[in-house]
Amino acid sequence: MIEEIIDLATADGEMETFICRPERDGPHPVVVLMMDAPGVREELYDMSRRLGTAGYAVLLPNLYYRAGRDTKYGPDVLEKDSADHAAMRAVRTKMTIPPVMADFGAMLDYVDGRPWAKAGPVGTHGYCMSGPYALAAAARYPDRVAAAATFYGTWLINDAEESPHLNLAAIKGEAYISCAEHDELAPLDMVEELRGLFEAAGTRGELEIHAGVHHGFAFPERWCYDKAAAERHWERLFALYGRNL
Repeated sequence: MIEEIIDLATADGEMETFICRPERDGPHPVVVLMMDAPGVREELYDMSRRLGTAGYAVLLPNLYYRAGRDTKYGPDVLEKDSADHAAMRAVRTKMTIPPVMADFGAMLDYVDGRPWAKAGPVGTHGYCMSGPYALAAAARYPDRVAAAATFYGTWLINDAEESPHLNLAAIKGEAYISCAEHDELAPLDMVEELRGLFEAAGTRGELEIHAGVHHGFAFPERWCYDKAAAERHWERLFALYGRNL
């Protein structure tokens, strides 16, 4: 594996981005892994590496970069009374979809022409707060994003600009929406409403509810980690990318 951390130029500055890719036999299909609310950390580096070992060139951007370089937090970020948690929330609550879509465009510009990056279709997936970003990217860049997945994405129906539910019909690629049965950030009534919109839009793909699991089930370092569901998430993701990239 080849790993590097670069400062990727965007319209708003330099976005720290972790890149990993196989050492040999390129060019490789490009995948953008978008972080959850706690931010970039070793756990996500390891998830990027797992994709890299399967033959993908993976970009993991720090989407909090506009708030500065001190936006990578320690394990206390998950503790509600901690300083890291408060610092993270101060940044996260200001996040909106359109600037992240501009960042996604900057990543597309960056990989175009790189000798290790396969030209054409890319994939993207997001967890938690970035679930909406993955679907929004598929709608904003329908001719480039061939596969998009969201895992326990938060508030997939809301009044935000470019909320995913507004633009499902614009998605040309395949979409996979994975939801946890127990998730206060994506209640089941919202999920069922989204299912109806998904089907009405004719979006190619699937919405799946994983029974008995909680928000965050795919992360090994979380209290709610569920090994069977986490491995199923990898199975679904690899199948999605394998079909489309």
